[in-house]
Amino acid sequence: MAERIKLYFVSDAHLGFPDHEKSLVREKKLVSFLKKASEDATDIFLLGDIFDFWFEYKQVVPKNFTRLLGTISDITDKGIKVHFFTGNHDMWTFGYLEKECGVILHRDRLYADIGDKRFFISHGDGLGPDDKGFKRLKIVFNSSFLQWLFARFHPNFSFWLAHKWSYKSRMSEKPEDYSFLGVEKERLVRYSARKLDDSHFDYFVFGHRHVPYHSKLRENSEIVLLGDWLHHFTYAEYDGKSISLKSYNGNE
Repeated sequence: MAERIKLYFVSDAHLGFPDHEKSLVREKKLVSFLKKASEDATDIFLLGDIFDFWFEYKQVVPKNFTRLLGTISDITDKGIKVHFFTGNHDMWTFGYLEKECGVILHRDRLYADIGDKRFFISHGDGLGPDDKGFKRLKIVFNSSFLQWLFARFHPNFSFWLAHKWSYKSRMSEKPEDYSFLGVEKERLVRYSARKLDDSHFDYFVFGHRHVPYHSKLRENSEIVLLGDWLHHFTYAEYDGKSISLKSYNGNE
């Protein structure tokens, strides 16, 4: 008998943005989705920027997100694998999520053979020869010296500074940043098509872009951009045979 496979993919909730009240509404909706998904999931993939900012001090972690963290812990306690990919907003995790919540942490892209299909899974920032801004940011933010220096700040100041920077960055975005630009202009679509020249993948699944998109790249290869949980509340579901992009409307 073939092994049962049911995968769920979600990304870019940016919990914490723009304030506690609005973030809490989205957190409750995400928790509702995860509880529903855990009823039949074999694996759940959180593809980065789940938090708008995350930083772990040696003895201190962000005080919010208790509903989400508790739900993830309950899911992993049931034996369901939860994969947490660091995004460009929540890369500063140093063991807490793995130890306390039981997630499987991924700091880079994942090539995964699942059943008879090959997946390319990543948050999506910095892939390919383009996206130079995010490449520079990743180099800076991955600096152990910068992380050490940031940890010297009092949490009240460091979290205020990080959220202020994130808020300013988000407010500078344009409407077209949330619109599909066309196959020729979408960096992750072009990157995936070029990747197929070197090796085959049945499915490319990315976060980061904030635009929901699902299409064939070639006859036996598809790409999914997961959208976000700021505006779209979209997720991908793979049932062992095919992948689909869906919207979540439940909030119970």
